Amino acid sequence: MKPPTLLLIVAAGVLAAGGCHKNMGLLIRPVALDEALQETVIDADPGLFVSDKIAVVDVDGLLFNRRDGGMFGSGENAVSLFIEKLDKAAADPKVKAVVLRINSPGGTVTASDIMHARLKKFRDEKKAPVIAVIEDVGASGGYYLASAADVILAHPTSVTGSIGVIVQTISLAGTMEKLGIDAHAVTSGTHKDMGSPLKPLDEADRKIIQALVDEFYNRFVDTVTAGREKLAREQVAALADGRVYSGRQALELGLVDRLANVDEAIDLAKERCGSKAAKVVMYHRGLGYRANAYSTAPLGAPQINLLNISVPHLMDMTRPQFLYLWTGRSFGSESP
Repeated sequence: MKPPTLLLIVAAGVLAAGGCHKNMGLLIRPVALDEALQETVIDADPGLFVSDKIAVVDVDGLLFNRRDGGMFGSGENAVSLFIEKLDKAAADPKVKAVVLRINSPGGTVTASDIMHARLKKFRDEKKAPVIAVIEDVGASGGYYLASAADVILAHPTSVTGSIGVIVQTISLAGTMEKLGIDAHAVTSGTHKDMGSPLKPLDEADRKIIQALVDEFYNRFVDTVTAGREKLAREQVAALADGRVYSGRQALELGLVDRLANVDEAIDLAKERCGSKAAKVVMYHRGLGYRANAYSTAPLGAPQINLLNISVPHLMDMTRPQFLYLWTGRSFGSESP
């Protein structure tokens, strides 16, 4: 049941002090204290006894197995939220199908793989069709996730593909030398400081990283091949040079099954599950609630003062990460 809404009209002088204008008020909406996922019906077919549900699950932004934080706060863990939504849909016998709406350029190798595995598990156990629809971007890890669906749809102007792996390394050694800064790491092994931003990436370290990239690349190709039954592995590998494709190009190449929007995806979901009339639902919640193991490790509180600015994402830029991510060559790239 939707919580009641209270509208308070505050004195004009009080509103002015807060920067508000004439004829404006404050909207206060009570929320559930446990902040668990709530279900909202966003559309429904006509009829008094419509009980079947089609759940629309959004996947937005970067796919990282951590809470999305910034300088002044932190938000959701993309992996945790995705799993929680799938679990809620799986536990509801009235949910007959899921529409996975994707707007993501990808993320880390592990986060993409966890989400793919959980979606595949949902399909296998729930026995409900999953229709993935790519809207603006469903590239790299976003496409990796989509390959676990029964059907992949794409908007004609969407961007998808980017099948491949990238590890971005940064070296500050040259800048430090100009500033007269000398850094030395005391390590237990030759490669313990591999990929450190405080030294150039040497050839031996590069070969080790390349071997891992190749392993994760082959996993990506195998995963797409398993999800695209009409494409042989050799065909997928030929398309997997990291480039992106428009929705129409992806259709011609067999990477998606049809050009469609989310409304058409919902119609297809009804058709696939055999439902003549259904409600379309989405899941949402307030801030702060944590539901599973992926959401139990919050970011440390940011520290801001004259001498120290601790921002989690700043360190991420200097730490090598294995990514299924379309970067658009933001930092440049090297390939064998």
